[in-house]
Amino acid sequence: MADHIPLYPVRGAAAAAAASHKRAAYYSVAGPGPGADRRGRYQLEDESAHLDEMPLMMSEEGFENDESDYHTLPRARITRRKRGVEWFVCGGWKFLCASCCDWLVNVCQRKKELRARTVWLGCPEKCEEKHPRNSIKNQKYNVFTFIPGVLYEQFKFFLNLYFLVVSCSQFVPALKIGYLYTYWAPLGFVLAVTITREAIDEFRRFQRDKEMNSQLYSKLTVRGKVQVKSSDIQVGDLIIVEKNQRIPSDMVFLRTSEKAGSCFIRTDQLDGETDWKLKVAVSCTQRLPALGDLFSISAYVYAQKPQLDIHSFEGTFTREDSDPPIHESLSIENTLWASTVVASGTVIGVVIYTGKETRSVMNTSNPKNKVGLLDLELNQLTKALFLALVVLSVVMVTLQGFAGPWYRNLFRFLLLFSYIIPISLRVNLDMGKAAYGWMIMKDESIPGTVVRTSTIPEELGRLVYLLTDKTGTLTRNEMVFKRLHLGTVSYGTDTMDEIQSHVLNSYSQVHPPAGSSNPSSAPLRRTQASTPKVRKSVSSRIHEAVKAIALCHNVTPVYEARAGVAEETEFAEADQDFSDENRTYQASSPDEDIGPHALWSPQVALVRWTESVGLTLISRDLTSVQLKTPGGQVLTYCILQVFPFTSESKRMGIIVRDESSAEITFYMKGADVAMSTIVQYNDWLEEECGNMAREGLRTLVVAKRTLTEEQYQDFESRYSQAKLSIHDRALKVAAVVESLEREMELLCLTGVEDQLQADVRPTLEMLRNAGIKIWMLTGDKLETATCIAKSSHLVSRTQDIHVFRPVTSRGGAHLELNAFRRKHDCALVIPGDSLEVCLKYYEHEFVELACQCPAVVCCRCSPTQKAHIVTLLRQHTGRRTCAIGDGGNDVSMIQAADCGIGIEGKEGKQASLAADFSITQFRHIGRLLMVHGRNSYKRSAALGQFVMHRGLIISTMQVCNYLHHVPSVLFSIGPRCEAGNGNAIPRTLQRPH
Repeated sequence: MADHIPLYPVRGAAAAAAASHKRAAYYSVAGPGPGADRRGRYQLEDESAHLDEMPLMMSEEGFENDESDYHTLPRARITRRKRGVEWFVCGGWKFLCASCCDWLVNVCQRKKELRARTVWLGCPEKCEEKHPRNSIKNQKYNVFTFIPGVLYEQFKFFLNLYFLVVSCSQFVPALKIGYLYTYWAPLGFVLAVTITREAIDEFRRFQRDKEMNSQLYSKLTVRGKVQVKSSDIQVGDLIIVEKNQRIPSDMVFLRTSEKAGSCFIRTDQLDGETDWKLKVAVSCTQRLPALGDLFSISAYVYAQKPQLDIHSFEGTFTREDSDPPIHESLSIENTLWASTVVASGTVIGVVIYTGKETRSVMNTSNPKNKVGLLDLELNQLTKALFLALVVLSVVMVTLQGFAGPWYRNLFRFLLLFSYIIPISLRVNLDMGKAAYGWMIMKDESIPGTVVRTSTIPEELGRLVYLLTDKTGTLTRNEMVFKRLHLGTVSYGTDTMDEIQSHVLNSYSQVHPPAGSSNPSSAPLRRTQASTPKVRKSVSSRIHEAVKAIALCHNVTPVYEARAGVAEETEFAEADQDFSDENRTYQASSPDEDIGPHALWSPQVALVRWTESVGLTLISRDLTSVQLKTPGGQVLTYCILQVFPFTSESKRMGIIVRDESSAEITFYMKGADVAMSTIVQYNDWLEEECGNMAREGLRTLVVAKRTLTEEQYQDFESRYSQAKLSIHDRALKVAAVVESLEREMELLCLTGVEDQLQADVRPTLEMLRNAGIKIWMLTGDKLETATCIAKSSHLVSRTQDIHVFRPVTSRGGAHLELNAFRRKHDCALVIPGDSLEVCLKYYEHEFVELACQCPAVVCCRCSPTQKAHIVTLLRQHTGRRTCAIGDGGNDVSMIQAADCGIGIEGKEGKQASLAADFSITQFRHIGRLLMVHGRNSYKRSAALGQFVMHRGLIISTMQVCNYLHHVPSVLFSIGPRCEAGNGNAIPRTLQRPH
C-alpha cells in the first residue's frame, strides 16, 4: 500500500538471520568516526533489542541487496533536532509560552492527587477528604475571566493586534493623522460583536448547566426521603433513582425494586452502546427487609481511586456489625456510573464519586475555542502585507533622504498606508459569517439545523477527513430479522408465513391444544429422541431452529405496571398486566454486542421474530424459561447452565431441561468464525455466511447437542471443580466447556439487519467523490463494525478488508504493520487495544499507512481514544477534520475536531449541544458540506480578496500622489507642508478629517 513507508518485512527464520547479519554489517560499515560511538543504537543482541532498535523507516529493498551495496542505501530517518536560535525562531517560542502557561495553570489550580476512599453508607460527614461538588460545568469563563479571556483570544492573532497598535498610536499627537473614531469605531465594533456573541454562547451554556444541576433527586435520610438538587449530592449520600431518570453521580448499587435483585441501565451517553446493561445489587443490602434498615447497619464501601476506565471497578463492601463481619467484593456489575439512565425498576445507591471525579467527566475533554483555517491564512497573509507595508514606508522615507526626524515620518507612513491591511476586513468577514449561519438555519432542505459556532462556517467546505460514529449516526438503532437459512432452503421476509405454518403444524402434532390432555405426548418425545438418525423433514428442522432461537439468549420479558395503580412504598410490587400487548423485552450485554436500543437489539429482534412465527417467550428468571406455543400451551424449561458471550469465545450457550420430557439439550449460537469448527461437517455454512455479509446482514450460527443425564452429571461435576480452582480458573472453566462443544448439530444460520439511516449510502458516496476520507470510530465489536462498513458502502464490495489482529506487544505490532503495508487499496479494521499499542510504539508509521487507506474502521474505541485519533490526524496531516456523532461518548471527539457536527437522535442531545453544528439526520451532512460549506468558503475568500485589493488600490493611489509631490518636499518648504516641519508629509496626503 505504502511502499515509500518502509517497514522491516516479515520473512522466514533463515532470511531473518541473514538480514540480521547484513544489518550488522551495514551499521558497522561506516567504521571509526563521529558515528562510531552511536553503534549501540543499532546493535542487535537479541530479538527484543532487534525490535526496539530496528530502523523502521529503512526501505524494504535495503535488506534484499548485497552487503556491498549497503553503503548506498538510505539511512534510517532520524529527525535532526534544531538547537539555539533556529529552534527558537522555528516554533520554540510557542513551546516556551505554552509551557509557562501550563505551569501557571497547574500552580493556580493545584490539582490534588486522586486516592482510594472509604465511604460510609448515609454518612457524608465521615468522609476523610473533601470531594468536589457534584455540579456540571461546561462554561469556558467565569465572571472574572470573561473579558480578559475574550480579549486574549482576539488579540493573540497578528491581524487584530496590528489594528490595536494602529488605533493606540492615534493618542500620540505627533503620530495622529486622523480622527480617533476612524480607527476605534471599527475596532470597537468588531470587539463588541465578538464579546456579545461569546456572552450569548456563555449564557446559554450556563442555562444548560443550571438545568442539569437543578434536577431533583430523592435522598434517603434517617428522617425519611428528602428532595435534593443534583449539585448538592455528596459522597456517602444514599440516592434513590427512578426508572428513566438520569443517574447523577457514580454510585455503588445497593438495592432495587426488582425481585431478582438486579436492574437494567442504559449507557448510551457514556460508551455509545445502546444495549441495556444488567447491574446487580449488593446482596447484603438487597436482603434487608426495609429501606430504613440501611441506617441500622454499620457498613462502608472501599472504592479505588477515580480513573478513566469505564469498564472496570475494584472495591469491597463491608458490614461491621455482624458476627463475623460480612465482606463482599465489588466489580463493574455493582456500579452505576453518572450520565447513565435507569431502564427498569427503582434503584438505591451510595455515592462514591462526584463532579469532576466521575467517569463521564473524566472521559470528557474541555471545550476549546476553534479558529477557522481561513482566519489563520488571513493572519499569515496579514504578516506578509505588513512586511510589504514596512518596505514601502522605508522607500518613502528614503525618497525624503532621511531628513529630519525620519523615524517619526516612517511611523506616519506606516499609518498612512495602513489601508493595505484594512480594519474593515474583520468587520466584513464577521458579518459575512453571521449571514452564512443564518442561511444554513433557514435552509428548508435541512430542517432543524442549528449553527452553534458561527465563526467557522468556511471549515465545512475545506474538510479532508470525516470521522463518524456508528450507532445512531449511520444506523437507526433498529434491528430487523431478515433471513433464516437451513442449509437446503432459505427463508426471507416474504416467506415468513411458511415458517409460521410449519411451526403451527409441528406443535399441533407434538403438543395437544391447551386444555386437552394427552399422556402419551411425553413418551412420544422420548421415543423420537432415541430413534436412530434419519434425514429430518423441513418442518422438523424449522421446529428445532425456532425453538433453539427462542431458548438460547439472555432476554427477559417485562410487564409494565397497570396505569392508575399507586404504590404505597418505593419497593412495593405493583399489579402487572401480563397480556401480550403489555409485554416488552430487555436484553443485557448481547452476544454480538451490536446493541441498539433494547427493544430492537439483535437478541430481542430474534425473540420478537420467534413470537411472530408462533413461539412466544412469556417468562424468564435465573432458573427457568417459559415459552407459549401457537396453540396456547406453556412449555417450561429449567435452566441448568448459562455460558455468556465473551470477546474471546465469540459465542454463548445454554443448557436446559425440558420439564415435560426431561430431555437435556445444549444450545449454542455465535459468530461463524467461532462456530465453524464446532458444528458437524457441512458444505454450505461458509458460503452462505459470506453471502449474508455482502448483503450487510449480521450472521449468527445456531447449533445444539442432546445430552444424556450421565453426560450432564459428569460435566457438572467437572465444571464445579473448575470454578473452585484458585489458579488458572478461567482456562480450566473454558476447557471443561469446550469438552461439550464437539460435533454439534448445525440447526440454522440467521441474518439480522441493523437498518441504516435514510440515504446513508448515497451520502457517503458523494463525500468520497468529493475527496473526503471517511473513518468510522465505534465502541462496538469488530464483527459489528465490519458488517456496518459493508452495508453502508463505507467499504465498497470490490475492496478488500484487512482486519488488524489483536496485538499486545511491540513485536506483534511490528509484524502486523509489515503485513498491512503489503496490502494495496485495502480498508483497515482495527480494534482499540491494538490501536493503542500501535500508537504507543509506531505512531508516525501507523498514521501514514492509515491515511492512505480508502476507509478506516476503529472498533471498541473509548471516548478518549476517539478524541486522540482526531488529534493525531490533525497533527500528522495538517488537514481539516470533522467529527460527527449523536451520543455523549462522542463529545470529546466532536470537540477535538476542527469542525464538530452533532445529531439529535435516540441517544439524546448531549452531542448536539456540544457540537459546532447540529443536524437531525446524517444525510443532511451532504448539503451542509457540499453546498453551504463550499459557498461560505468561496464567498469569504472572494470578500477577503476584494477588501485587500481595494486597500492596495487606495494605497497605490496615495503613493502615486506622494511621488507627484516629492520634488516640492525635497527641494522646497512651501505652503503645502506643515508649519515648522519641512520634512513632514504633505497635507494633501493626510487622511481627511
